[in-house]
Amino acid sequence: MKLMTISEVTKTFNVTARMLRYYDEIGLLPSTRKQDYAYRVYDEYALKRLQQIIALRKLRIPLKKIALIFNDIEQTKIIEIFQESIDEINTEITALQTIRDILNTFVTRLNSMADMHIKLDMLNDADIISVIQTLSLSKIKLKEESSMDDLNKANEILSTLKNVRIIYLPPFTVAASHYFGENPEENALKPLDEFVRSIELKKIKPDLRMFGFNNPSPSGNETYGYEFWVTIPDDLDVPSSLQKKYFKGGLYAAHCIKMGDFHEWQLLVQWVTNSSEYEYDTREPFGMDGCLEEHINAYSYFAGDEKAAQFIQLDLLIPIKVK
Repeated sequence: MKLMTISEVTKTFNVTARMLRYYDEIGLLPSTRKQDYAYRVYDEYALKRLQQIIALRKLRIPLKKIALIFNDIEQTKIIEIFQESIDEINTEITALQTIRDILNTFVTRLNSMADMHIKLDMLNDADIISVIQTLSLSKIKLKEESSMDDLNKANEILSTLKNVRIIYLPPFTVAASHYFGENPEENALKPLDEFVRSIELKKIKPDLRMFGFNNPSPSGNETYGYEFWVTIPDDLDVPSSLQKKYFKGGLYAAHCIKMGDFHEWQLLVQWVTNSSEYEYDTREPFGMDGCLEEHINAYSYFAGDEKAAQFIQLDLLIPIKVK
């Protein structure tokens, strides 16, 4: 039976090690350990499962629904899951058709008045405004026949990021925790979590923020490191298990994801690469060449709000500068 390491899987299937680890954590794609072998490996069954996950994600099926499908639920339930996705797509198609009709109306009116030197005040049309306000903007590509190539092309179009924000992170002081080895995110978080809770940092600094990044990133095998930061007052001392660092701040391209959607890092990188206004600007910290992951619900997590903390969102941040 063929076994593949995380490194081999990431290269073969164009996924990240972080994504594979997350799928493992939530029980969606369990890995195994070969005797006398240090790294996780994936057998043929797991690789087939990964292919299925990738295909279902391209069909816009959420991870929670994919887990239900894999849990041998009744066929009627699977049909319901697919029907829900169809209904969502139909809603988007209807919205896009409305957008097309409105744009056609604009073009028709402009063409009819092309020779008239007057200002066309189309956007005061109450009917059009009311329709526009109900739209949920997205992009769908439809084909009569669906193949994997068609799906990949459609997915590429749909995956083009439209909601990238340009933000400025101010300078701040952080308590940093770093770990290299097995489960680096979990092991890096432990001492930082203990510190934040022991001094009740949320009361001292209610605007606390938490960031993380690979340090170093995976290269050649599955072992890598991760570093967590939590913002602290400039005059606050930290225990020996942590480091006190100063972050200089700067301009970033930001994109928000749900925990697990780490493949969208690639989409954000592509957005920066294709931008006519901004370009990549490598700066500290250098673990991910200056890229950061901000944990949006950090305060809820440290405040013990389990319900809010379970809905984990991350801001993916790429350092940029104006061209």
